[in-house]
Amino acid sequence: MKMKRLLLPILIVLIVTSSFYSCRRQQAGGLTIRDGVLSIGMEPGYPPMEYYADDGVTLIGFDVELGKALAERMGLRPDFVDTAWDGIFAGVETGRYDVIISSVTITPARLNAHNFSNPYVSNSLAMVIRRGSGVTASSPEATTGLQVAFQGETTADHYMARLRDGGLRFTERKYDRVMNCFDELALGRVDVVVTDFLVAYDYASAPGSQFDIVWISEEGEQFGIVLKKGNDALTDAVNKALDELFNDGTMLRISMNVFGMDLVSMVR
Repeated sequence: MKMKRLLLPILIVLIVTSSFYSCRRQQAGGLTIRDGVLSIGMEPGYPPMEYYADDGVTLIGFDVELGKALAERMGLRPDFVDTAWDGIFAGVETGRYDVIISSVTITPARLNAHNFSNPYVSNSLAMVIRRGSGVTASSPEATTGLQVAFQGETTADHYMARLRDGGLRFTERKYDRVMNCFDELALGRVDVVVTDFLVAYDYASAPGSQFDIVWISEEGEQFGIVLKKGNDALTDAVNKALDELFNDGTMLRISMNVFGMDLVSMVR
């Protein structure tokens, strides 16, 4: 009799605990393409946001850590899908993956074409030169006659396109990956690189860097997680999990670990 009375509360605790974790695992149940998996489209050539470690296999960076934390909070397993930037948006719309977490700036045009989460990090554009190159331009507007490198179909590309359409005469050098832009700048094959400040800072602050940031845009921008247009249920689940990551300090911890500074709190 005593044994039965002792087992009853233990059994109740086990049932309640099991139900709690079951509900947690099923938080996003039925919302993702593959049950139990959050598939994440990512263009891993964008340090410090997403890139491969020296082993060429392991993905690291801010967005990678965010993807892992987000999936865990949703009770899912993260699966990163290496995707070229020029096809990354089509991939989420055709169901190749559930979300894009790849330093995507929230813009009106993109909001019209896709669902977005709430913003998760602040950013701006920057211009970088090679130290000792003799380049004196201190802004994109002053790059007349220079070779300007940027990754295609990014906000840097759009910014330079507006200047070009306004009459600025420069030679545009578009690359598939921002890493190629900096490789060319290091070799003196281009004069400047226009890119996200987060990327520019990573290159300029590296030990022994030969790069200097000479311009940062006053106009800020924010990154968000991209989902298929109309996929509101998964968007709500992502936002709920993202809110929890902000509230418990996970986002700040990731920012400090990767950037050495808080670039996330200001978006809340």
